[in-house]
Amino acid sequence: MTPAAVAPLGRMLLAQTMAHLRIRWRIPAFSVTITALPILFFSFFGLPFASYTFPDGRSVGAHLIASFGAYGVGSVMVYAFGIGVANERATKMDLQMRVTPLPPLVDLFAKMLTALVFGLASLLALIAFGVTVGGVHQPVSVWATIVLRLLAGSVPFIGLGFTIGYVFGPNTAPAMANLVYLPLSFASGLFMPVDDLPRFVRLLSPYLPNYHYAQLAWSAVGARTESVGVSLLWLAAYTALFLTLALIAYRREERRNFE
Repeated sequence: MTPAAVAPLGRMLLAQTMAHLRIRWRIPAFSVTITALPILFFSFFGLPFASYTFPDGRSVGAHLIASFGAYGVGSVMVYAFGIGVANERATKMDLQMRVTPLPPLVDLFAKMLTALVFGLASLLALIAFGVTVGGVHQPVSVWATIVLRLLAGSVPFIGLGFTIGYVFGPNTAPAMANLVYLPLSFASGLFMPVDDLPRFVRLLSPYLPNYHYAQLAWSAVGARTESVGVSLLWLAAYTALFLTLALIAYRREERRNFE
């Protein structure tokens, strides 16, 4: 018997990524919200201080763009995977994909690329708003460093999103994503300096994933923070933790569906 022809993996990945991009783009609650929220938060919390400088000469506006950029990219990963996976489970789309010739890893990487594209769009929109409306100016190399670090360091939040998506259903996943991600962001100093937070939160902040994720962006604008290597080690540990939890939840789902 002649084996069936299989499309090249690259072509399948491109086609599946384009399909996911169209799906997300056609859902304004996702595509518009993930782009607008960081800009909205910067308008409220950042614009009044955009022209200020820290005692060491750093731009407060650039620091806040880095903060809300970290919030925006992380939220894309959590909501895209958390709510998206929960909806696929509810509509049995995940089961339908199992009977297609598409390798599961291709679909996974397509989802990741889709989230990265929207994360990039969110970052670029925020930076453009900060420059044009807030008058925050930094060398292009600084903005490029922020973008590259935040996209590369977003992997733990993919695992967090998967965990939420496989543990909760479509009606509760959005609420749980907000309930988990927003407090993590506030407690990590993304909306206000860590020193201004309650004492018990200040003690907790250095152990949170969003805190170390934001460090990658803060150091790009000249903040004296922990080294990039230390931040990446923390994020790698959280990646392992969240992906382990996601795998446990996924296997429980498999046993429920096929045993």
